[in-house]
Amino acid sequence: MGKIAAWLRHEIAEVIPPTIFFFVSFHVIAFTRALMLEEYGITVRSFAAATIGALIVAKVIVIVDVLPFVNRYPDKPLIYNVVWKTPIYVLAALLVRYVEHLISFARKHENLLEANRHLLAEVNWPNFWATQIWVVVLMFVYCALVELIRLLGAERVRQIFFGGPLQKAA
Repeated sequence: MGKIAAWLRHEIAEVIPPTIFFFVSFHVIAFTRALMLEEYGITVRSFAAATIGALIVAKVIVIVDVLPFVNRYPDKPLIYNVVWKTPIYVLAALLVRYVEHLISFARKHENLLEANRHLLAEVNWPNFWATQIWVVVLMFVYCALVELIRLLGAERVRQIFFGGPLQKAA
């Protein structure tokens, strides 16, 4: 039972940073979208979608991080891994999002081909592309932060951002 608890703690610790990052980011986007649409008398309740999206993207990141080819350039300048990882994460998140929507359409239609046809016909393309642009930008920022933390160490980054003495390693 101790191994299971340790594994569970490790999994939760891995998913917390990306969840917090994307939770805050997606909610800021949802809030600004709601403020802009309020001008036209349109009320938007997309905060639940932002939360679910953050959880999905965080889990995708944790799963993709396990792949052996993801950390391809650990000894090169940080931009190499950032530019390498960003499209991998974006494509993985896009694939998961697509499959999620395809499954919901498959429940309404007789086969996957028909479900896919209806899905592509009903997509709000401007909304889709706006969301994808934000996902790419946020993934780039997230990857840059993760690589910076990997290089400097979490303790050093905390000290840089929040001050205080640097803890000496034992």
